[in-house]
Amino acid sequence: MKFKAEICLLVAAIALFAVSAFLYSYKTFSEGLNLFASFEYPYQGHALSLVGFGSLLMVTASISYMKRSKTALSKLACGV
Repeated sequence: MKFKAEICLLVAAIALFAVSAFLYSYKTFSEGLNLFASFEYPYQGHALSLVGFGSLLMVTASISYMKRSKTALSKLACGV
């Protein structure tokens, strides 16, 4: 994977983390006693899935970078 693609994946992961932080903490206005927290925080499930997807993007970019840096180091060591 190219360096630009890895950076784009990392930027997308950071954006997803920011959006998920907002969605996780978003609280609706509720009158009276509400027994279920899921009604007060309706987007927590979506936020957790965005965090999972952002983590997947971050791991993909990290693995790609590690593979690319290993091949560059091995080419340097061999004198190519």
